[in-house]
Amino acid sequence: MNAINALAPYVHWLVRLSFAATFLYHGLPKLLDPAMFAAMMSMPTIAIVMIAILEVGGALLVLYGGFGPDWATRIGGIATVPVMLGAIFMVHISNGWDFTKGGVEFNALLLAVGITFFVRGNANMKIAM
Repeated sequence: MNAINALAPYVHWLVRLSFAATFLYHGLPKLLDPAMFAAMMSMPTIAIVMIAILEVGGALLVLYGGFGPDWATRIGGIATVPVMLGAIFMVHISNGWDFTKGGVEFNALLLAVGITFFVRGNANMKIAM
């Protein structure tokens, strides 16, 4: 059990890295070609740019927060919340829960993690480099 407990200060990186990678994967292409995404999603280009900034900025802040500043983790987490609420209510909710059928399952998890980062910040996380 001591070996497992020794990993505790580092395990938050699993969540941070996977969360950030997901938002970077979806946000960076929107920043590179917002007009194409605007046409594909039937949304104004400015809305796509704003979504991309929240996705990329939120991801980078959550990563930065892992090295210490609590405010970065909190702001990064809350930045992703409107993106996920939009994805859930504008796209996925009509498909039910099952992610394999386009449902909200995965989006709900990302929303919950974003809210958790916002509410908890770096609480109970020892900073490990």
